Amino acid sequence: MAVAFTFPGQGSQSVGMGKDLADAFPEARRIFDEVDEALGEKLSTLIWEGPEETLTLTANAQPALMAVSLATIRALEARGFSLKDRVAYVAGHSLGEYSALAAAGFVSVADAARLLRIRGNAMQSAVPVGEGAMAAIIGLDQADVEIACAEAAKGSVCQIANDNGGGQLVISGAKAAVELAAKLCTEKGAKRALMLQVSAPFHSALMAPAAEAMREALAGVAKNAPSVPVVSNVSVSPTTDPEIIAARLVEQVTGRVRWRETVEWFGANSVTTLYEIGAGKVLSGLARRINRDIAIASVGNPAEIDAATVALA
Repeated sequence: MAVAFTFPGQGSQSVGMGKDLADAFPEARRIFDEVDEALGEKLSTLIWEGPEETLTLTANAQPALMAVSLATIRALEARGFSLKDRVAYVAGHSLGEYSALAAAGFVSVADAARLLRIRGNAMQSAVPVGEGAMAAIIGLDQADVEIACAEAAKGSVCQIANDNGGGQLVISGAKAAVELAAKLCTEKGAKRALMLQVSAPFHSALMAPAAEAMREALAGVAKNAPSVPVVSNVSVSPTTDPEIIAARLVEQVTGRVRWRETVEWFGANSVTTLYEIGAGKVLSGLARRINRDIAIASVGNPAEIDAATVALA
């Protein structure tokens, strides 16, 4: 009987997220102040007032989502909650892994914000706009998707970037190769093959320059052993070793987000309840499709803080 906390990734952002937490909990508001100070700008104003198209930019969405997740953690702590005492594991979807690690004390909130700004900018600049692409493949076996990617790549880059579970895989790479792979997946029987409106081919080999940027950035920040083991996106195994964690964060930039396997790992390791901490309910929906035996809850507003405080007491 164990609890795990999960932290959402890009795509969960929305204008106004976290404002009710900041209004209700001074501890939550201080997180937004910390992030503003760390970045030298009023990201909180963008989070709460928009415009949406600016918030959605990778370099803004990543630290913004982390801020909301950490504000949620601080609101829980204000009610007496202890992550170390009540949670067995933490994990996050892509950038959410940084939120998970900041919540567990691996890095400070300020350093997490700066790292995610660097990560967002590096990922955006790694590939010229229009040269990369991503596509969601629905309802096709992973083996068939991998074959389609290999057939389409032909010396270029096309690979599975996200295994989200529930029959949803995301492929990433060079634009022409991804478009061809999506077509091949449809021919192989995929229910849908949908090109995604993204600004870069995330979690592909084309992100190698961004991986090097993160290696350098992570080397320059103070790192602590997290208070709770983090289950890595790329290895689907838990660790509290700071150097291993840093290495996995570098690998994560070009590697696959193995979210289906992560939720399955939780189920196989006595986790009975998953909480999604922060904005949106994307991970909650994915988890329900992956393992119906695990109880799911979302925590991102004052009412949900109240409910979680009771449940986690």
